[in-house]
Amino acid sequence: MAVIAKMNPDRKVVVVDINAERVAAWNSDDYSLPIYEPGLVDVVKEARGKNLFFSTDIESAVRECDIVFVGVNTPTKMFGRGAGRASDLQYWESTAREIKRFAKSDKIIVEKSTLPVRTAAAMDAILNDHAEHKFTVLSNPEFLAEGTAIKDLLEPDRVLVGGPQNADGATAIREIVNVYAAWVPKAKILTTNVWSAELTKLAANALLAQRVSSINAIAGLCEATGADVDEVAKVVGADSRIGPKFLKAGPGFGGSCFKKDVLNLVYLCETFGLHTAAEYWMGVIKMNEHQQERIVSRLFREMFNTLANKKIALFGFAFKADTGDTRETPAGTVARLLHEEHVRITVSDPKALVNARRDLSDLDGIMYEEDEYKAADGADAIVLMTDWRHYPSLDWQRIYKQMRKPALVFDTRNCLDAASLKDIGFKVLNIGK
Repeated sequence: MAVIAKMNPDRKVVVVDINAERVAAWNSDDYSLPIYEPGLVDVVKEARGKNLFFSTDIESAVRECDIVFVGVNTPTKMFGRGAGRASDLQYWESTAREIKRFAKSDKIIVEKSTLPVRTAAAMDAILNDHAEHKFTVLSNPEFLAEGTAIKDLLEPDRVLVGGPQNADGATAIREIVNVYAAWVPKAKILTTNVWSAELTKLAANALLAQRVSSINAIAGLCEATGADVDEVAKVVGADSRIGPKFLKAGPGFGGSCFKKDVLNLVYLCETFGLHTAAEYWMGVIKMNEHQQERIVSRLFREMFNTLANKKIALFGFAFKADTGDTRETPAGTVARLLHEEHVRITVSDPKALVNARRDLSDLDGIMYEEDEYKAADGADAIVLMTDWRHYPSLDWQRIYKQMRKPALVFDTRNCLDAASLKDIGFKVLNIGK
């Protein structure tokens, strides 16, 4: 919404939320925004107070605005039918009912949340049943990536708008296309029916997650045979039919989308009787979980088959660099597996320590330290979980002197200079090598 406001200075954009604390952070004088995203502060500074506003007054915003983008949370349902796989749509439905209650004129309702196919039909039924006003429901899924979100929005590969295939749908689609056409070339704005738009988001994330699990499956074979996964990925990625993206071996995928969306796809396949397809996509999740178990298993073997009472520093807890987001982060799973082995864990991350404390609050004895050198002091091993750009430039000689010997570094992102670390004296482990 901040980028839409920046690129459409003639349009008023109001962002509303029930969380007053978060809205206050968006409105803070020092721009202490509630999320970290490179470039976001600059965009908010440019538009806030001019045509971008943050508020808790949902009723006024719904009444005032012609277009309502809905981006409420759709977590994996953890109860009842579809537990562990289906999306929990209670927040989306309650929002739809609020919109209907507050609206005093016709509205275009735009799904931004990732939703199961045909959710728009349910929302249309809720909104337009005995309604005083007309609601047209569109799907406009988001394809940005955390850490590069501003660039992805300003220079998108594509923008997708799906809507009903009737006159009202065509009119509504044109309205949303015009919002993006302020800066996105028309050729990159794609339109489909609403069901295709809803499924495309799930399909895109599932296929990306599949590539991560696929290269990590190859990484295990590389370790067993003496091959180098980076070399394998480079040559495989040179094939124009495959391409190089998302062929980087690592600790597995995390974040708010991949696991949730693949599980959603599994549930949809099961619902429509496509059980073999459901098993196929479930394999992507199982491979991802296995990758984190392999990390701890390798540590166990390399550290004399016991981890109890040893100190291990986790460098990085965010699921990827340039974000403080820890949802479904591989580091969380690794931390819990290490805790089961009675490891003395210290977590270090430049942006995610607040979230790390929250995520691991049920575990006793974990230490949190933003300073990497303090985190490594007296450690038996360092496990690099997030590829923050400053990690390779740390004083690894200093870190080595502070650690217990033999000192081990497990670089799960393959971003450090392994040869230099070995010259210092470290034992080095990598994924797929």
